Amino acid sequence: MSLHADALAVLSGWVAPTPAQDELRQRYVDHLAAHDDGVWRGCFPDHLTAGTLVVDESGEHVLLNLHRKARRWFAFGGHCEPGDRTLADAALREAREESGLADLRFDPVPAHLDEHAVPFCDPRGEVRHLDVRFVAQAPAGADHATSDESLDVRWWPVDGLPELEPEMHELIAVARARFA
Repeated sequence: MSLHADALAVLSGWVAPTPAQDELRQRYVDHLAAHDDGVWRGCFPDHLTAGTLVVDESGEHVLLNLHRKARRWFAFGGHCEPGDRTLADAALREAREESGLADLRFDPVPAHLDEHAVPFCDPRGEVRHLDVRFVAQAPAGADHATSDESLDVRWWPVDGLPELEPEMHELIAVARARFA
């Protein structure tokens, strides 16, 4: 099965937790139905991306990265690559690469969708990332690292988070509930 076929199957079958998330799910399905290259960075102006929010064993801390280009705190994530067989594979690869954590308890069921504009992704102009977000849990005492894509990677207490996009708070709530 191709990555495109996996993405279409996963998103077609995903039961969204809210009407707003279901609208995004349908947007993503429609996008994939219209674009055979819809999972690849070259699909302009919209394409799927995959990411992972990492929580600690207690669910009281989240591991975030200060994105080098955006200069904002985010979960880990990025573009699909040719070696990714599934969206879950892409999300887990991104989490491992950007956090330095090899041993993650990864939930392969999408947790959250978010569509956002990215002005610095493509020289042709602004693109829209159709982000499929997953969640993972790090083992106690796991040592993280900062990749070249980040300015910083750090654990944040859920009651003392930096300024985040509102959608990140929704994702954090889903992650905490899944690993409770």
